[in-house]
Amino acid sequence: MRVRNLARALLAAALGGLLLGATSAPSYDWGLPDWAPRPVVPADNPMNPAKVELGRYLFYDRQLSADQRMACANCHQADRGFTDNLPVAEGITGERGHRSAMSLTNIAYLPTLTWANPNLNSLEKQVLVPIFGEHPVEMGMAGKEDLLLGRLRADPRYPPMFRQAFPEANGDISIGTVVKAIAAFERTLLSFNSPYDRYKYQGDVNAISAAAKRGEKLFFSERMECYHCHGGFNFTDNIQHARLAQPELGFHNTGLYVENAAGDYPANHHGLREFTGLADDEGKFRTPTLRNIALTAPYMHDGAISTLEAVITQHYARKGRGSRQGHGANPLRSPFIEGFTLNRQEVADLVAFMQSLTDESFVNNPKFANPFLDGRKLTPAEHGRR
Repeated sequence: MRVRNLARALLAAALGGLLLGATSAPSYDWGLPDWAPRPVVPADNPMNPAKVELGRYLFYDRQLSADQRMACANCHQADRGFTDNLPVAEGITGERGHRSAMSLTNIAYLPTLTWANPNLNSLEKQVLVPIFGEHPVEMGMAGKEDLLLGRLRADPRYPPMFRQAFPEANGDISIGTVVKAIAAFERTLLSFNSPYDRYKYQGDVNAISAAAKRGEKLFFSERMECYHCHGGFNFTDNIQHARLAQPELGFHNTGLYVENAAGDYPANHHGLREFTGLADDEGKFRTPTLRNIALTAPYMHDGAISTLEAVITQHYARKGRGSRQGHGANPLRSPFIEGFTLNRQEVADLVAFMQSLTDESFVNNPKFANPFLDGRKLTPAEHGRR
């Protein structure tokens, strides 16, 4: 994000009109249930089916990486809730970053992208980071913009697809239209058909188990405090949609680490403080959605916790996992991280509730699948570098 090539790409996107205002784009058929609000869409990147389909191809196309072995989908795999089940993401050079690949579930409703950078506030901007970023290297295309575009222009599939998707630009194949198409596809990754959705919004009292119902009561209780950060229809306090006048932002220190009495986190894990410079922002990270959470292990911003049971019992129940590091609970942690005691049944109930947020129709939706496989699932080797 601080490198010259990425800055140049961001400037080119801005000059191309990518960073303009937003609109609710009412003409696009989102296929939403009645209770779900429309996502917000940039005014200069309106939705249309051809653009979404083009974006799906580009999302899965390894031609967007320097060695043609990695696509966006390597780190965002549909059957894993659009994550990769690795503690931290790994790029084409084998370099590992410091962050876990975030789920793309309902990403259209998020006002900021990534774990801690409040400045990445649109999908169009965020798409540039894995393609052109150098710290860490992910897809490795920094300084290779012409190579990327040359590959797409030479591929007989793409010129007609770009013409259909961008008639106002005469089908121009540019960095601007590439990222607009990918962003349009990502906005369609909407998940609203979990068992819990059917229970809460469709009146199907048998959609979730008795254990999940007990877990729901725990989740929304003052005893647990979960819902303060993981509330609302998207189970996060980061939200924007057509019914909100302003987006809502939530970054929190959960006490995952505590290096000293001041509450510092380790190097490369300072969170929001890296961008604001404010000491009070130490260790603050964006609240992720809990939708499809059972599919997205390991957990936390660096994949530090392997299971949902451990997240509950070894982290939140203890006022933050960092409290075991010899300095007590982190003094900068959120006031909602006050610890609690649960018996085994209650832990199982809470996990059952979170498992009820898994939307099988979402992760198996053919509209989100790899178009190059004709319905065949990727083998582990085909997912790329692991």
